[in-house]
Amino acid sequence: MTRHRTLTTLACVLTAVFAAAWAPAPAAGAAVATTVYTRDGLVRGAVHDGYRTFEGIPYAAAPVGALRWAAPRRPAAWTGNRDATRPASACPQPAGEVPGGSTDEDCLHLNVTTPDGAAPERPRPVIVWLHGGGLTTGAAGSYDAHRMATRGDVVVVTVDYRLGALGFLAHAGLPGSGTFGLADQQAALRWVRDGIRAFGGDPHNVTLAGESAGGYSVCAQLASPAAAGLFDRAIIESGPCTGSPDRPFAPSAVPLSTARGAGADLAAKAGCGSSHDVLACLRRVPVSRLLAAQDTDQQPAYATPLLPADPAAAVAAGRFHPVPVLIGNNHDEGNGWAAGIIQAGNPVTPATWPDVVAAFFPSPGQAKAVVREYPVHPADGGPVFGAVIGDADFACPTARTAGLLAAHVPVWRYEFADEHAPPLTPGTPPFPLGAPHASELPYLFDLGGRPRELTAAQHRLADTMIDYWTRFARTADPDGPSSPRWSRQTVLSLAPDHIVPTRTARFRHHCAFWSTLG
Repeated sequence: MTRHRTLTTLACVLTAVFAAAWAPAPAAGAAVATTVYTRDGLVRGAVHDGYRTFEGIPYAAAPVGALRWAAPRRPAAWTGNRDATRPASACPQPAGEVPGGSTDEDCLHLNVTTPDGAAPERPRPVIVWLHGGGLTTGAAGSYDAHRMATRGDVVVVTVDYRLGALGFLAHAGLPGSGTFGLADQQAALRWVRDGIRAFGGDPHNVTLAGESAGGYSVCAQLASPAAAGLFDRAIIESGPCTGSPDRPFAPSAVPLSTARGAGADLAAKAGCGSSHDVLACLRRVPVSRLLAAQDTDQQPAYATPLLPADPAAAVAAGRFHPVPVLIGNNHDEGNGWAAGIIQAGNPVTPATWPDVVAAFFPSPGQAKAVVREYPVHPADGGPVFGAVIGDADFACPTARTAGLLAAHVPVWRYEFADEHAPPLTPGTPPFPLGAPHASELPYLFDLGGRPRELTAAQHRLADTMIDYWTRFARTADPDGPSSPRWSRQTVLSLAPDHIVPTRTARFRHHCAFWSTLG
């Protein structure tokens, strides 16, 4: 099993995961209209049972034509009352989370969910959510935030930003190379700062939150000088700042020189490599051809104006925006990937295990060390493979990130550990997945507008998690009298039958081993 074949398989696996987990719910009946005046014009949203939604609001001009691979610009004002009762198109991406994919570049929109009723005495805290998807897939409209908004009495903003090559192309002489998607996120934060008060939100109490690539985007914004003053707290779910680009699962950043090399490869695949004006040629290429030519994973570029330093180095040096942070990972992050790769025809047995490890750790010395640290027996190949992925790419980098951040700012760390979390994929996996990557999301959101089937104990856990997350957004401290105590000195383990502090996470995930392996 070669590394290239493994990663190609992984792309197909994730497409199936997202298509199942985020499939949109059937359209609901007509809702009562509600109108708000934004900085650019009137928007007509919808009133639901206890909350209001305003969807598809443009926060930047459509990045089309000459604006493809340009910094986001303020959208033109409109006259009349803009329909904001349904999400706009997702940013261009292959089929997967978005059924059929998307080729619509007019995608720089956001959605606002706010509690209904009389205006509060004080503006509500604001949570700005950045979706995951490897910086290649995902959509703001996949995240129905009404439970978080109503239970936590907060305003939730979900954001679409440029993805894939359209979001992260790097090319010599192109301002903004490798960071257009991050620039979009900052443009959305500026929109929130300037206009969220119209929706009852407090522009001076903004929490930037995200999961997976969205969590890593939060890391990048912590390290970006251009994001100064745009948010007051940070929530990072399964997107540790100290990820490494030589690992295929956890998101990370790459040097500008590396990103430019990937950009040159893209231009060649798209038929523009020998053009006299490569960028002009690329701006004429249909979106579908760009999607076919781009790599399955994307990384933002550092050594750039927006991201001068690798976020991992910035965090290690203490050069990041000093805001409180809530950060965590899932107990079994890697199991979904391991199961998908096994189901795609790559068995993990004592005989095949050395070759499987070598596909991800090309250094013979590293591969042998991993095999010794994580021995495989006939009945446990899948879980062991999942543990390697989860420990190396998520649990231990999260622990390292939390420790580095805590030297400068208040940090609260969690581990989501519901071993019976609702599955995000149909069918029966080759082994029990436990609490894999993204499994905490149904406790915070109705993905695709569909509430997941939860037991009574899981509903209580979901309520408790929303309480923690929104208290953190309100006061910078998730702890409170209505929930089990959350101390900054421990990792809070979140499961239906126990919400308890633990000090053993580093040992359970072999973090001493990974710190010596490098």
